Amino acid sequence: MMTSRIRRAWTLPLLTGVVLTTIAGCGDDTGLGKRYPVTGTVSYGGKPVENGQITFEPVSNEGANRPANGVIKNGSYKLTTALPDDGALPGDYLVKIAAKDVDDSKVTETIAQKGGGGRQVDVGKALKAAKNLIPAKYQLTDTSGLKRTVEAKSNTFNFDLTD
Repeated sequence: MMTSRIRRAWTLPLLTGVVLTTIAGCGDDTGLGKRYPVTGTVSYGGKPVENGQITFEPVSNEGANRPANGVIKNGSYKLTTALPDDGALPGDYLVKIAAKDVDDSKVTETIAQKGGGGRQVDVGKALKAAKNLIPAKYQLTDTSGLKRTVEAKSNTFNFDLTD
């Protein structure tokens, strides 16, 4: 009788511990390792880049083996690897940044008239005619000269782009 009570007294805390450990061990179902917040600002000529895209591409397949992307809005960005604003895996990255002024009026006109997502030819023409808002060298990791290391903590990387 006493053994049964002792066993029951330990069963609930033991099961609770197992359940909490299991829950704590489950992050998300992406199968990726822990990602850490990466935020920052992007400016060109001392002014915030209003709209753009920033990409962190892993230097190697070890450690950080997935790119992380972010949308630049009013000069600020947050990186996403798998889930919105989930950050990046720790490791070394090459960085590229694109910011263009795209005249998509023909695309939106076609959508308004015919529905759908716009014709690919119109989208292609708009992108081809787009004006770079920052030097083109920043659009490729080979020419941007930008490299950062994401650490297992909250990271802030600011980019002040020049000609």
